[in-house]
Amino acid sequence: MPLDTFLFDLDGTLVDSVADLATGINLLRAELSLEPISQETVRRYVGDGARMLVRRALPEDLYRNVHLERFLSLYRAHLLDQTRPYPGILDFLDSREPARMAVVTNKPYLLTMELLSGLNLTSYFGAVIGGDSCRTKKPDPLPVQTALHQLEAHPARAVMIGDHHTDLHAGQAAGLATCFCTWGMGNDGGGPSTFRAYSPFDLVRIFPEVAT
Repeated sequence: MPLDTFLFDLDGTLVDSVADLATGINLLRAELSLEPISQETVRRYVGDGARMLVRRALPEDLYRNVHLERFLSLYRAHLLDQTRPYPGILDFLDSREPARMAVVTNKPYLLTMELLSGLNLTSYFGAVIGGDSCRTKKPDPLPVQTALHQLEAHPARAVMIGDHHTDLHAGQAAGLATCFCTWGMGNDGGGPSTFRAYSPFDLVRIFPEVAT
């Protein structure tokens, strides 16, 4: 059965946001009298939602829920300073119908929509599922299932595309094919994926258009 429905992770898959995430984290650390950490360190911390990002970026005994809220405020102020779609992403998005594409991210929904809108990406997607849109986040399959429901799509015709093992686990648990993106921030956790893309330009080759 040909694949014609595409679910995308956001950070590290569609957009390179590590610089702005690092800005938010380091502004928070500065307020707590902590030294800044590198973008590469922040990159390793991304993939499991904002709460886990902040937990990982602070000393274990320092984290409080108020720090998450403060990070979200600081990050929002710098959301679009340097964040851009990866080169080649628009080539693929331009070739498909919005009714067959969705964003499924662990990023909070309001920040996700603000980012997509600011980058003029909103119109590409028939569904957007944020980290707080469902009662669970990836790697749980519920966000993927919710996106499929909103697109009225069958899992056998869909693929979850992402740069982190949470994307692969969520897609597999929902019965989808998966595509691991090596250009992103995350890692595959040593697990398998149906496809492996080394550049956003690979997506058009891996997923040729299906004649209707």
